Amino acid sequence: MIPTFLLDVPRYVFLTGKGGVGKTSVACATAIHLARHGKRVLLVSTDPASNVGQVFGLHIGNTITEVLAVPGLSALEIDPDQAAEAYRARIVGPVRGLLPESEVKVIEEQLSGACTTEIASFNEFTGLLTGDEAVAGFDHVVFDTAPTGHTIRLLQLPGSWTDFLNEGKGDASCLGPLAGLDRQRTVYAEAVAALGDPARTRLVLVTRAQRAAVAEIERTHAELAALGVREQHVIVNAVMPRPAGSDELATAVFEREQAVLADLPPALRDLPTDVLALKGDNMVGLDALGSLFEPGVDVDALDDGPARPVGIPAGAEVLGALVDELARADHGLVMFMGKGGVGKTTIAAAVAVALAGRGLDVHLTTTDPAAHLTETLAGTVPGLEVSRIDPVAATERYRETVLRTKGATLDDAGRAALEEDLRSPCTEEIAVFQAFSRAVNEAKQRFVVMDTAPTGHTLLLLDATGSYHRDVVRQMGQGGAYTTPMMRLQDADYTKVVVVTLPEATPVLEAEGLQADLRRAGIEPWAWVVNNSLTAATTSDLLLRRRAENERAEIAKVLVEESHRCALIPLLAREPVGVPALAALTTTAAPATI
Repeated sequence: MIPTFLLDVPRYVFLTGKGGVGKTSVACATAIHLARHGKRVLLVSTDPASNVGQVFGLHIGNTITEVLAVPGLSALEIDPDQAAEAYRARIVGPVRGLLPESEVKVIEEQLSGACTTEIASFNEFTGLLTGDEAVAGFDHVVFDTAPTGHTIRLLQLPGSWTDFLNEGKGDASCLGPLAGLDRQRTVYAEAVAALGDPARTRLVLVTRAQRAAVAEIERTHAELAALGVREQHVIVNAVMPRPAGSDELATAVFEREQAVLADLPPALRDLPTDVLALKGDNMVGLDALGSLFEPGVDVDALDDGPARPVGIPAGAEVLGALVDELARADHGLVMFMGKGGVGKTTIAAAVAVALAGRGLDVHLTTTDPAAHLTETLAGTVPGLEVSRIDPVAATERYRETVLRTKGATLDDAGRAALEEDLRSPCTEEIAVFQAFSRAVNEAKQRFVVMDTAPTGHTLLLLDATGSYHRDVVRQMGQGGAYTTPMMRLQDADYTKVVVVTLPEATPVLEAEGLQADLRRAGIEPWAWVVNNSLTAATTSDLLLRRRAENERAEIAKVLVEESHRCALIPLLAREPVGVPALAALTTTAAPATI
């Protein structure tokens, strides 16, 4: 049976969702399906952690490349870093030599952040949405990763950014990127119109049957629908089929996912929805991708046996071992970073509970607007303070401060321009940075355990931190006496960054990209945590054991190539909610190694 999202397909299909939900696999399978039905298809990835080439087993770069094994199919990977570099060159080049070097450096600084990369990536595929000759011969263009609501809001902001840039001196981190948008505002308007035209574009929200992943697509649905992108479908990927036996873990996973499916948010319940079954093997290669939309389970001759851990690679630790190391100090910043849906909030809460349980003073906080720390804890612990850096409240305080100070000296036109700038979504990043800086400084006296927002937002936060640091250095000089938040983050004794991922190819690839970004900023991750591992779980279910075998290569890759300090957390029959369950995460004995 053909999934509903593949019926009457418009020319453009965008797939979006959290890292690790199988978005790339679904995009590749979609492109193969359309090509095998006689269509000429271009598969485009705008994901910085794209593994489209890995899925097809060939090299795909920034030029349209034929997938010879699938007649009619071609692919293209838009490299965000290359796109950003070209974008910077187009904006800075014309003014170099005309403006003083100091002003050119200010513009370059404004163009150094993640906002620029996001806009530049959209700039690259704008042509694909507005009739670029390169895609004229294709019946369908399938995008692996849609533009975010953040990007679309930036493109819809009115007014003369160039004029305000001369007055504003970079008060918002996106002023630099936006300075170049006026030149192509008509083209961008046409692209945004194409995204909102159901006859031309379909948005597919890809999720897993997990509450956090569903909450993410619920937010995406509402945000993009409000911006005019209303032709939306839902795919719930990799859903556990009803177990054949009585394995406790398999039964618990099945029942948990069915409960999520039965309780989809009202906003999603009315959307056309397809449910795809969990497969035993990784979705790599044409045979595997060709079976993705087929029902049934592809488990064959695995020897049946008693319920037991598959056996993890030597060198992996339990979460409690990381807590033991952290507790040797009596203060410091512990930051958990990673893509959405990998379990950062749960792991951060577990570590905070364990540290407080040892009599240490701990502040558990989050920069993630979607985090639910209080629900995860479901209780209190002596010595543990819990808070949230509220983006809405922080932004409102920041706006009021800027209007009261800088706005007081402006005329009506200048104040109107300032108010317009402060409506930019990037204003939120700066406001959150200020609250974040206060939390970083607080770690001088006690432990601050921080659950960060998903990777893209965290990198924007680090951009703001780096920009502030460079501004201080310029003003104070290299020999000045100062300590910036970035210097705190770069201090390995003060800050411990823990990268959280899942034992699957795409989440590990994305975590590697995050680690590379951190290292470029002079921040060396302290440890990795691989969450929800079947390899470390106890199961006799053949499907889960097949998937556990496939995890081992990813876990070994983390241990050998990425981190000498890595904790493995098993997939649990019951979600770790509440203080006792969280405490158990750091007291579990190490599983057997092989």
